[in-house]
Amino acid sequence: MTRPWPWERLGLRMRLALLYGGLFFVAGSMLLWVTYLLTAQAMNTQFVTKFGGRLITGTEDLPPDAGSPVKQVRVDVEQGAATVLSDMLRSSIVIMIVIGVIAFVLGYLVADRALRPLDRVTETARRLSESTLHERIGLRGPRDEVKRLADTFDAMLDRLHRVFEAQRRFIGNASHELRTPLAINRTILEVSLEEPAASPDLKALARALLGTNARYERLIEGLLLLAQSEQELAVRKPVELPRIVRTVLEQIELASTKRHITVHQDVRQAVAMGDPLFLERCVFNLLENAIKYNVRDGEVWLRLRQEGDEAVVVVENTGPQVSPYEVDDLFEPFRRLQGDRVRSARGAGLGLSIVRAIVDAHGGTVTAVGRPEGGLAVTVRLAGAAHVTAGRARGRSLETAP
Repeated sequence: MTRPWPWERLGLRMRLALLYGGLFFVAGSMLLWVTYLLTAQAMNTQFVTKFGGRLITGTEDLPPDAGSPVKQVRVDVEQGAATVLSDMLRSSIVIMIVIGVIAFVLGYLVADRALRPLDRVTETARRLSESTLHERIGLRGPRDEVKRLADTFDAMLDRLHRVFEAQRRFIGNASHELRTPLAINRTILEVSLEEPAASPDLKALARALLGTNARYERLIEGLLLLAQSEQELAVRKPVELPRIVRTVLEQIELASTKRHITVHQDVRQAVAMGDPLFLERCVFNLLENAIKYNVRDGEVWLRLRQEGDEAVVVVENTGPQVSPYEVDDLFEPFRRLQGDRVRSARGAGLGLSIVRAIVDAHGGTVTAVGRPEGGLAVTVRLAGAAHVTAGRARGRSLETAP
């Protein structure tokens, strides 16, 4: 891999400023040199040759001893012309350096002004890639190169949005279509278990099929929720997260009691902008995952706090060791610890995938690290009301930018 040239390491603004300043300096140097040559030729022709020649011609009627003063006058004229040219050259060089510095500064300001719309396009594109594909740059102004670039990017976002929407619709439709036969199978199996004439072997088979059917139902529900959570939020309002946490703890208390899991709480006031139902599902999946992938008589720590404009939810649990290279894979669909894609007695492997989809839809971030003692620590950061308002204001300013 070749190392970039020092010129390539500079930013575009600096390169344009150096280019503008360099071109001005070269053009000024050429103008200075041509002016110096023309001035030197003019002074030699007008002052030294003509004036000196007239002095020499006028010595015919003078005494013999008058030649020395006349020659001295010619020498003085030549020296004066040389002094004038030298002073002009020095002054021109100093002025050229000063004007070169001014040209570099002006070139940088001009480049900054010219690239400012491109910076706004880049900032918006980066923000869109981290959140959703539903927003557009919508740059207004003359049909220049930057406007065409923004329109091309918007057209590309439209195509990507259509592709992802088609994929989500397919998952949603397939999930809905599969739920009906699974519900019918569950009903038939439950009725067969209630039959008095059913043999023990038949009842054992029915219970096994019910467990398999329940697994597929959870899988279908997870896929449907994953498809819904990746779409644009239909509801976005301030949500008090302590209420969400209390509701989730009431739902999950029975499961933690069966596995003898102790849940420690440190819940403080925190507000996030988003959909309350999706946020409730996010917290539920975090706690359910922490309880499900734990050890017997294990512990779970739930912390909720407000950090500036962000609401922070941290869920830690005891459990098996998690390698650093496995942490990121846990957020992929159907990915479980140690790369297991077959064993699914504990779940379908969609819990953390749904968490990440919900957090991304809310414009937040989710990170996870393995605990040295075993287990996992998952941190979710959600944007507060002030942050969301500022983001919308930036979007509106971009749309009205020239």
